Amino acid sequence: MNWLKPSWQAGLAILLVVAAVALGAMTTAEMDALANPTATIAYPYLGTKSLMPGLVALAAIISMLRLSALFEALVLLVGAHLAAWLLIHGIGGFEGTAKAPYFIILAAAWLLAWRCVAVLSSMRPASLWAARTLRVLVPTIFGAWILILWEAITRGAGIPFILLPPPSAIGARLVNSLPVLAADVNQTIFKAVIVGYVLGCAAGFIVAVLADRFLFLRRGLMPIGNMVSALPIIGVAPIMVMWFGFDWQSKAAVVIIMTFFPMLVNTVAGLAASGHMERDLMRTYASNYWQTLWKLRLPAAAPFIFNALKINSTLALIGAIVAEFFGTPVVGMGFRISTEVGRMNIDMVWAEIAVAAFAGSVFYGVIALCERAATFWHPSVRGG
Repeated sequence: MNWLKPSWQAGLAILLVVAAVALGAMTTAEMDALANPTATIAYPYLGTKSLMPGLVALAAIISMLRLSALFEALVLLVGAHLAAWLLIHGIGGFEGTAKAPYFIILAAAWLLAWRCVAVLSSMRPASLWAARTLRVLVPTIFGAWILILWEAITRGAGIPFILLPPPSAIGARLVNSLPVLAADVNQTIFKAVIVGYVLGCAAGFIVAVLADRFLFLRRGLMPIGNMVSALPIIGVAPIMVMWFGFDWQSKAAVVIIMTFFPMLVNTVAGLAASGHMERDLMRTYASNYWQTLWKLRLPAAAPFIFNALKINSTLALIGAIVAEFFGTPVVGMGFRISTEVGRMNIDMVWAEIAVAAFAGSVFYGVIALCERAATFWHPSVRGG
């Protein structure tokens, strides 16, 4: 048995395929056709019913042979995704008619994808480009299967569109609404978020340095910072709209409030991170406060500062979108979400959510890359 490499995911997938075949009809239309053979009843999977379980079973069996990890992952990748595509494509026009075998085969294909991700994660390639490719490929497959399961379950179970539209409908709405989405992104992100983020983080950093220099300022500001950070955004946003108007300035003010104190607290903690021995060494070199701050304490505080920048990247987007619920011109991501919900255009709401998630991920990723470049000496970066 040296040629066999058992896998519980592949074994369970084979058992699920056997159960799906034994249960028979995959949709109610197929059950009607089998119950009345003389009637002409169209039903899905006329030519692919045996192909899908066959693909899953064949990929599962091949993956348990002692082959290279790369070939095993390729077989699992092709088998799982091809079976899922056939399953989703075949249910078109018969949404809401899926029976138990449909979901069982979907679960079997998902198990193969799980095994594929596990195999790819265990690989340790020697070349740098291969390692980077794996680092991108594994979360891509993982994220793709979230969308695959979402699409297959909503179509197969016939979930009402108003409750949860499938990703394909959201993608179609996103493509057809690019000018509207672009205007919303410009209003919310390029005006309110970026301006508020820069001003809030810069102000928090400057005040943190002053609080570190003057003890009375630190003792007075830190308790206030803890209190203000607990203020609910839905209470602050209407006040900012009253003070600064309905345009992006009021949203930027909300973002400033939300980003100021995380930067303040993290920077103050980071400036205290350098050890007494290093500070004593700087004193022996006759360094003054500002020289010690620039050459020792700020580099030591860099991980804390970048941690605040990453936290604020998400807080800024959330704050600007929520603030737009309380008054804004007829443009903006928060405005679009609130109005389209009232019109029952749920696919547009999800399109805005997808754009916001993508923008937030890019924003966070850029800051993380800057952190790796600026703190390459830190153990957390050298170890990752």
